[in-house]
Amino acid sequence: MAQAKGIKSALISVYHKEGLKPIVKILNQLGVEIYSTGGTEKFITDLGINVIPVEDITSYPSILGGRVKTLHPKVFGGILNRADHTQDQEELKAYDIPQIDLVIVDLYPFEDTVASGANEQDIIEKIDIGGISLIRAAAKNFKDVLCISSRADYASFEEMLKENKGVVSLSQRKNFAAKAFQVSSHYDTAIFNYFNTTEAIRSHKQSFDKGKALRYGENPHQQGFFFGDFDKVFNKLHGKELSYNNLLDVDAAVNLMSEFYQEAPTFAILKHNNACGLAQRNNIHQAYVDALAGDPVSAFGGILISNSELDKATAEEIHNLFCEVVIAPSYTDEAIEILTKKKNRIILVQNVFQFSDKIVRTCLNGVLVQDRDAKTDAVEDLKTATNLSPNEAQVEDLLFASKICKHTKSNTIVLAKDKQLLASGTGQTSRVDALNHAIEKALNFKFDLRDSVMASDAFFPFPDCVEIAGNAGITSVIQPGGSIKDELSIDYCNENNISMVMTGTRHFKH
Repeated sequence: MAQAKGIKSALISVYHKEGLKPIVKILNQLGVEIYSTGGTEKFITDLGINVIPVEDITSYPSILGGRVKTLHPKVFGGILNRADHTQDQEELKAYDIPQIDLVIVDLYPFEDTVASGANEQDIIEKIDIGGISLIRAAAKNFKDVLCISSRADYASFEEMLKENKGVVSLSQRKNFAAKAFQVSSHYDTAIFNYFNTTEAIRSHKQSFDKGKALRYGENPHQQGFFFGDFDKVFNKLHGKELSYNNLLDVDAAVNLMSEFYQEAPTFAILKHNNACGLAQRNNIHQAYVDALAGDPVSAFGGILISNSELDKATAEEIHNLFCEVVIAPSYTDEAIEILTKKKNRIILVQNVFQFSDKIVRTCLNGVLVQDRDAKTDAVEDLKTATNLSPNEAQVEDLLFASKICKHTKSNTIVLAKDKQLLASGTGQTSRVDALNHAIEKALNFKFDLRDSVMASDAFFPFPDCVEIAGNAGITSVIQPGGSIKDELSIDYCNENNISMVMTGTRHFKH
């Protein structure tokens, strides 16, 4: 091993003791001199292992309620000295500073404390000072010191000790140093974001301490990774590993279905981030059947999502379709037995989780950050712009269509009837094209557009869309309004018995 060094001394000071016991025992067997503090010192002593209190090095007790324990030149000198610097070694002798070869330290659980809803004082006390300083010092001096900065590394470190009997290579020390700086930067990011809740400081910081390499990115020649806690959102029951494109579609699916949380049974089928089928019914089986009817062609290879438990009857229907992913809050045992018959079909149980309140995407040589579109159009948002008002059933369909429209690529038009997606025009460069595409698609699948409704993600600059819609049999429209030529569309609707409501909120999705 290149520039291998044996461990002769160690400083151990951790918050989490789980997994530490076997490491301490191996170090003791190897004759390593151990220094420690507070609770960790007691933990090691209780194992019957000799430990030197840090106070014996510094001649200072732990003070200020434990806020200051290891912050001392004799501790940091032992960590930061360079073995190949004569003056460093002479100063160690002159000031009676012990050499420290190994530092095992973790940090106070700041993020967990914030997540628990603790008060500010308790949160502030979980900002680690000594621990973060020890990590940075040991990692900086990786040429001479090994830094273990997280209990997540205890198992691999234990195996390393067993295999090499306490001898560690330079490459191993550098690798653990990289992990240590990841720990420290993630920790500092969490603290910064806690303090910068009002975003008064124009700085964007994100950090994920869980990452996974994907089979590839959007295409096979691109490398892809997912950084985040997937297991917090889903319990994966079955199937192959999710791909980059799967994850994008799954994200679109859960965002869309969040609009129907705790509503009547609703089923959606998505392809390339857009809904190609969606229906709300009295039972989930019928919701699936009617969602599939919206576009049984595009449904092939799609992402399926339900807001209700999937039962045997629904699973039997789904099993006849080739689909990549099925998502539901729960499944009956019979449904699981049926759905898992396809080896690669991915079955996910969606947990209740909190969506991020920010949307982030790369742009040029930086990133764009915006607030999540948390606005869902509701009855109280509707302002009737025409002489004719929509009836109760039409209002329900208008709001249903609006929810889908919000989660469909712009420019988009969504056509719906009886809480079923009839068709949508997605990602078109012209709103007229989006409408014509939606009408053509609905007619291809034999839908009767008479008395259906239309939702638009932005205003109509000209009356051409409402004219095309009226000629197709559409009788009610929802749109944000705000065009300087709104009156032209309103006049056409008034002349042709079409009701139109405006929400005042645009839902572009680029």
